[in-house]
Amino acid sequence: MSVEWEQVVVATRDPVALGQWWREALGWVVVDDDQVVYEIQPAPGQLPGILFLAADDAKREKNRLHIDLRPDDQAAEVERLIGMGATRVDVGQGDVPWVVLADPEGNEFCVLAARQNTK
Repeated sequence: MSVEWEQVVVATRDPVALGQWWREALGWVVVDDDQVVYEIQPAPGQLPGILFLAADDAKREKNRLHIDLRPDDQAAEVERLIGMGATRVDVGQGDVPWVVLADPEGNEFCVLAARQNTK
């Protein structure tokens, strides 16, 4: 038996707006642009994707699952994402080498430092 990771599902009040925000943030493509179910993938048919599903209620608590991004330049990426509407958040992380941001609906995600060359 095998299993494949298909997608992460994000409940959101506005699937299209949040899906478009993440599409731009990641440089991915839209594979389903329905008003209730909006899906993006790295390239058509390339998994995993992120599916944004309409929900009536707003986010209320800290995420129990989140996305980590690892750019080549952490500071530049943080500024780019903030310029797109992300905000810095404190989830009790303390003094750490990553930056915690929230997307326009308040979903936390981390921007990690560039991977160190271990060779």
